[in-house]
Amino acid sequence: MTTTRTADPPLRETGTVPAFATVAVLGVAAASAVVLLLSATRYGYFGDELYFLAAGRRLSWGYADQGPVLPFLAWLMDGLAPGSLVALRLPAIVAAVLAIVVSAQIARELGGGRGAQLLTAAAYATSPFLLLQAKNLSTNALDSALWVLITWLVVRWVRTRRDGLLPAAAAVTAIDMQVKWLVPFFWLALAVGVAVVGPRDLLRRPLLWLGGVLVVCATIPTLLWQAEHGWPQLALTAAVRREQQYTGGMVGFVPLAVLIAGALGAVLLCYGIWALLRHPKLRPYRFLGVVTVLLFVIFVVTGGRVYYVAGMYGAVFAAGAVAVSESAARVSSPVRRRLLIGSGAVLTAVSVLVVLGSTPWQPAEDIPPPENDAAAAVQLGLYGEFGWPELAAGVVAAYESLPAREREQSAVITGSYWQAGALDHLAGDRLPPVYSPARGFGYFGAPPDTATTMVCVGGDTGRLRAQFAVLEPLGRVDSRLGVPGDTRDVTLWKCAQPRDTWARVWPEWKHM
Repeated sequence: MTTTRTADPPLRETGTVPAFATVAVLGVAAASAVVLLLSATRYGYFGDELYFLAAGRRLSWGYADQGPVLPFLAWLMDGLAPGSLVALRLPAIVAAVLAIVVSAQIARELGGGRGAQLLTAAAYATSPFLLLQAKNLSTNALDSALWVLITWLVVRWVRTRRDGLLPAAAAVTAIDMQVKWLVPFFWLALAVGVAVVGPRDLLRRPLLWLGGVLVVCATIPTLLWQAEHGWPQLALTAAVRREQQYTGGMVGFVPLAVLIAGALGAVLLCYGIWALLRHPKLRPYRFLGVVTVLLFVIFVVTGGRVYYVAGMYGAVFAAGAVAVSESAARVSSPVRRRLLIGSGAVLTAVSVLVVLGSTPWQPAEDIPPPENDAAAAVQLGLYGEFGWPELAAGVVAAYESLPAREREQSAVITGSYWQAGALDHLAGDRLPPVYSPARGFGYFGAPPDTATTMVCVGGDTGRLRAQFAVLEPLGRVDSRLGVPGDTRDVTLWKCAQPRDTWARVWPEWKHM
């Protein structure tokens, strides 16, 4: 008896998209760009941005906690427009705006008309996380946008079977590997998804595997750097896993992951996963539903952050929008149709209000200081943009208070990599070299043994007492707005007469 293989679903050609759909999507993208550009002019540097700027002054093929793309962009944009927050943040803004447009294109590839495309764009643009992560230069903003682009290329291949799209997806993946090391999980889940539900023909495409080889080759310099430095990325992964206990751990992962999608986005996210797994029209793209579910499972089990799966939201929003639009088209009752349209309008309005309410419109003088460490942690994106000039001024004053003889043999050590980045960028020409054992900054090097007097910014006093024979307070930084321990309630110490060499102590101090 012979068996026949079920043929791949017939290819569908999308029809001519009305100009209105393109104009409407571009209008949503333009409005989002305005919101982000206005946000970029408010307040000051975010702590991570200061670290990226410091890393950019130490360009390398590898870093302990990221790839080289963000440091390079920070170096490039600050070189083109020194001190400009808008210029520094422009790559993230452009990436987010393009992701809105590409998400709408995914809806088009799935067979959605102008309503589905506009709904997808609106969901992406009104997601508090997906949009507002781009108001600062961040790895998340670029990583999420690159996932959307990769997903669009894969979806387009499924519809057209044009193999030239696969090397393009590989090229985007190679770039993303220089931003963050999350995208391999996408491809792993994709391989499982297409093996289980199809189209299995994807796994037999030589250009897919050639693209994988190119990605590995492009990542070799970073891999060599990680191997040479003891694979700090693994230590960072373990640190992230420990941090997740403060956001609900496994129990809180899925609710928070849905919450960051926004009001409209949350509905399309949940409905989109269901539609990808069950809707007949989306059968050729069922693997996307499997990929999304698998990524949720992977990041829950490994203790990843709730936004690690956000790169899939554009595609899932598109699937949900296509399914919703088709269901709405089948509604014959005018009352039910008006109710459905009204519900969508309310969800969209609520999402817009949430995003606008989360953007930094409030004057700094009207923002209350954080009540406690927990409140500051919840609003870290806000308070992390304050206090850095005050910190720099305080540390410069403390350094200048030292006798001239001690200043000649001194250095600065900070407790956090944010503090180190702030001092390196804002006061580097008025201070001796700045060091920190925290995160990637610890891999920029240890203080020289010739430095016998240190200005220590915060830090573990027990560790400081163990290393230095002299520990005296030099001052205190306590900005009205800022992060406790970074720019609020920070003691500045004079640390002198080190008891041991930094070559032996620094590896013990370094932490992720």
